[in-house]
Amino acid sequence: MDFGLLLGHAYQAFVQELHAHLAERGFPAVGSSYGFVLRTLDREAVTATQLGERLGITAQGAAKVIDEMVALGYVERRPDPADKRAKQLHLAPGGAAMLAVVREFHAEYEARLTQEVGADEVAAVRRVLTAMVATSTGPDLARLFRPL
Repeated sequence: MDFGLLLGHAYQAFVQELHAHLAERGFPAVGSSYGFVLRTLDREAVTATQLGERLGITAQGAAKVIDEMVALGYVERRPDPADKRAKQLHLAPGGAAMLAVVREFHAEYEARLTQEVGADEVAAVRRVLTAMVATSTGPDLARLFRPL
């Protein structure tokens, strides 16, 4: 199998398992951008415009994602202290809880993989993936990974 296909299939298997893990723990709705949004808001409050820029999507696209996540209790809109007309996005309690479950899954997945193939193999995979991201010439990776 081609390297890219293998990498893609591995990622899809990981995501499917993560989504099942989240659903089992009461988080059945997970959009493709949710992880990025949650991790961004865990670090800092941003406006919808800033979030859209970081996601590389239109303001309308960002508003759609934000509306979904607000309705699910993952994100909160609050007045911007510097500009009462603007709204800042914050991690809501439901979003913080989901992010904690996601982080737990990541740690458990890596621990399980370490048990299956060994710590040296997992460390090698980490080095390869880190090198792939670091040496990418595509602007999309730089944009997506910068705030994480």
